Amino acid sequence: MRRVITVTVINQSGVLNRVTGLLMKRQFNIESITVGHTEQPGRSKMTFIVNIDDERKTEQLLKQLQKQIDVIKVHDITDKAIVMRELALVKVMSPPHARSEINSVIEPFRATVIDSGKNVVTYQVVGSSEKIEAFIDLVKPYGIKELSRTGVTAFTRENQKTPSQQLSILK
Repeated sequence: MRRVITVTVINQSGVLNRVTGLLMKRQFNIESITVGHTEQPGRSKMTFIVNIDDERKTEQLLKQLQKQIDVIKVHDITDKAIVMRELALVKVMSPPHARSEINSVIEPFRATVIDSGKNVVTYQVVGSSEKIEAFIDLVKPYGIKELSRTGVTAFTRENQKTPSQQLSILK
């Protein structure tokens, strides 16, 4: 099963290597990884997508990650309400006569043109992994010259009050 795990760490040299090394030693394949600064200085958040077929292995991994010196928090957010996004840059073969056709085909994806050359256009598309895959499949017939994907980044949604909870607050 695909698990989404977030790890908040102290932003120091070698932390990424230690965390990914732990996953490698346990023979977990990392499908996606992103790392970036958080709102707190000196801290970074890692988001991993890993395939784990056993609940006990998931618990074991979470405990072992939490034991790491530079790790502050570990969360498996797979079963929670989450916001997940990925970014892709796709360089598509696009002679001038085909550009309007390509642009109309990709319009529903809200992709943006970020660079344009004589016979190539580079698009940026942001969304779920499924949306990125669908976009790639759609432009593939035109010829993909180059493709780069960031990997998934995610966090949990804020708890939202149900309508009945909101009414009781107003009383």
